[in-house]
Amino acid sequence: MLAEAIDYYHSLLDPATAGASQQRLTEALHARNLFFGDRPLTTVLRPRLLTAQQYEMLQHGCGLVGQAARTLAALAMEPQSEGRTIRSFLALTAQEDILIDYHPGYLEPSAHSRMDTFLTLDGSSLQFVEYNAESPAAIAFEDVLSEAFLALPVMQLFAQRYTLRSLPARHRLLATLLDAWREAGSPGGEPRIAILDWRDLPTASEFDLFRDYFGEHGLSTIICSPDELRFRDGKLMARSADGATEMPVTIVYKRVLTSEFLTHYQANAIEHPLVQAYAAGACVVVNSFRAKLLHKKSIFAVLTDEQFQRNFTADELAAVQRHVPWTRLVQAGETTYQGERVDLLEFARNNRERLLLKPNDDYGGKGITIGWESSAAQWEVALSAALGSPFVVQERVNIAYEPYPALVDGQVVIGQRLVDSDPFLFGSAVEGSLCRLSTVTLLNVTAGGGSTVPVFVIEPKER
Repeated sequence: MLAEAIDYYHSLLDPATAGASQQRLTEALHARNLFFGDRPLTTVLRPRLLTAQQYEMLQHGCGLVGQAARTLAALAMEPQSEGRTIRSFLALTAQEDILIDYHPGYLEPSAHSRMDTFLTLDGSSLQFVEYNAESPAAIAFEDVLSEAFLALPVMQLFAQRYTLRSLPARHRLLATLLDAWREAGSPGGEPRIAILDWRDLPTASEFDLFRDYFGEHGLSTIICSPDELRFRDGKLMARSADGATEMPVTIVYKRVLTSEFLTHYQANAIEHPLVQAYAAGACVVVNSFRAKLLHKKSIFAVLTDEQFQRNFTADELAAVQRHVPWTRLVQAGETTYQGERVDLLEFARNNRERLLLKPNDDYGGKGITIGWESSAAQWEVALSAALGSPFVVQERVNIAYEPYPALVDGQVVIGQRLVDSDPFLFGSAVEGSLCRLSTVTLLNVTAGGGSTVPVFVIEPKER
């Protein structure tokens, strides 16, 4: 059904409809500042279309794997040997260990997250590649892009034959922030939000969208950087970049990555006002520093290691085995692959064409070496370098491709794009999804050359 629906959508893009749709989309992108830095978020004329069964597959698979990951995170907080072993497998830094041991005031280790996956067009394969459990972006972008696409002439024609269900998630993010604040005892007595990240980032326009959305729901909100925080008289104070506004904040919507925060402030990080207020319970931070337990790419190494899988339910284990690729922290010594003992480095050298290397704690495609796109010499250099700092080696997954239309010099050009499906999780429940397109293997808008599109669940109307 889905391939037929896509073909029908493309058939609607005659020159007049395509031109009018592109003009309407361009106007919406500029009106809502839907740009990643200076690049428009989307460069194509079709959203991602899913069947109800595919969306249910995403919800079911991500939910079970998310629950299994939370089981591991809970074990990692325990003092017994298995908890210490899990922490060593995650390759946490000394400062991360300190931050993780502070209680955030609420139980969920990752209140909102995103599972980055590949779901094939026919729904036969769903495989995960990363778990962005700390600072997932694009919820507001996706919601507003959905509104923009629904107004396109081509979408209105398509809606005459198919029902379209958008997947908004901003309301869940707002509810998640408030729920964490209430669970922590409503510190400060009034919810006041700071959206926290560095200044002049390409994601800044999304912060504006969230500030406006929170304001529409009656919540005072300020966008600030970690340098603009002070902990004074038991209150976390945030000021605007120009210094004209300062307000006490009780909820920190933390978009800054812990790794970048720690790198920036070095030895002074633990004494930073954010950490002081967090440790004192003067505010809630969402996601908390405990999200690092799930965010490290090595979480997939723990999930796929047989020695820890006895902690999962039968359904969770089946989901991990079906959806999570074999992953290991790069280090000398033996491990298991499909139940057999192997020397990890020798196995990695001999299986370059189905493996890739990733930094344990980075984003935007940085530092990744794709074995099947590298020479043996390049792979050996990358593998040797990976021994010097935490890296994971991961097995290749089935990559999803779909045709997407773009208007080029006034003509509709339909080309194959790599397509990922990145559901948003609230706890371990899926609601909404990011979708990114690319013409290169590193499918990440941050890395350049990508496009973001909204996701709709469709059903044919009776005719």
